[in-house]
Amino acid sequence: MQLAVAPALMRWQRRGASAIVTCTLAQRTAFSFEGTDARRRRGEPVMTIHAQVDETGPVDAAQFAEEIATRDRPIVLRGQARRWPSVAAGLRSNEALVDYMKAMDRGRPAEVLIGPPEIDGRFFYDASMQACNFQKRFGSLSGLLDKLLSLRGEAEPAALYAGAAAADDHLSAWIADNPLSFSLPGAKPRIWVGNRTHVATHFDEASNVAVVVAGRRRFTLFPPEQVGNLYVGPFHFTIAGPPVSMVDLEKPDLERYPKFADAMGYGLVADLDPGDALFIPPIWWHSVKATAAFNVMVNYWWAEPHALSPMGALSHAVLAIRDLAPAQRMAWRRWFEHYVFDDAAPDAGNHLPPHARGVLAPPSEMRNAHFTAQIAEALSPPPTPAARKTR
Repeated sequence: MQLAVAPALMRWQRRGASAIVTCTLAQRTAFSFEGTDARRRRGEPVMTIHAQVDETGPVDAAQFAEEIATRDRPIVLRGQARRWPSVAAGLRSNEALVDYMKAMDRGRPAEVLIGPPEIDGRFFYDASMQACNFQKRFGSLSGLLDKLLSLRGEAEPAALYAGAAAADDHLSAWIADNPLSFSLPGAKPRIWVGNRTHVATHFDEASNVAVVVAGRRRFTLFPPEQVGNLYVGPFHFTIAGPPVSMVDLEKPDLERYPKFADAMGYGLVADLDPGDALFIPPIWWHSVKATAAFNVMVNYWWAEPHALSPMGALSHAVLAIRDLAPAQRMAWRRWFEHYVFDDAAPDAGNHLPPHARGVLAPPSEMRNAHFTAQIAEALSPPPTPAARKTR
């Protein structure tokens, strides 16, 4: 489908789609169904979660390291970036922020998602589940920023969204001008720019700090243990990286996804204004809705040192273990508990001399590099008898 907005977004090049308030976790929280006038007329429920994410004010480096980064629950850092020049420019006007960003634009192409007005800003699968309901183009951030300004007055604009653009690749002075007050080893600021858009409920394997620069964003979050109530989509064909929940938060179909009603009881919301930040621990599910006609956000992902992706291990476990006989699955569960999930798992190889521990050794780049090829070979299916004869 060719969208009329595409030519105005500079010279986009077609690319192929990619194949990715305190509330304790033990306590269900309040939610209700409320309808806007339009949705009442259509008989469509609107989900409202009332429980709020924990909040604090700005923190320094020591406070972040000791009190925030060690948390297993999200927390809002109100006003954390209120002194950023980018935030100050955005508070003056959208145009002032656009001028600020265009002055440092390196002109490198960024990936932009373009959806027709009919998707109402919700980037998702199409009805066939064989494609997405948006297209991808590439163009400069300056071109996108100008187009977003021009669309502000339209009642039903196309949905435009550039996500995870590395700041140092696209905006020359951003990092120096807009520093955090705490360090995040290995984290690079990434720019998110768009109009009224809605990113489906998903999770990140890494820790995350998101900072609103302009506009307003609502985060709706669910703890990791709600995975069974969120109806996760395909692992192999995702919207933009990690798997997403199939449930539309704005219009949850509880006949099709009945267990989502249980997840709602554990949901949390966080509304962020310019200068506010949100810390999200790894594996926390979150949906992100930008509610202004012009929105800019920056985020930072960082993982444990020497970390590898658990999603690959999970996918292989599904292939290799899930469909075994019950007795075999139980036996392998014991192995996983002993070597992976038990509190004493890091010491499971201590009866061996250090040079003989192999993959059971403490994490390090050397260990990962040495065993990656070996593990990749182990993940491959065994050769057929005919293939063995040809060797």
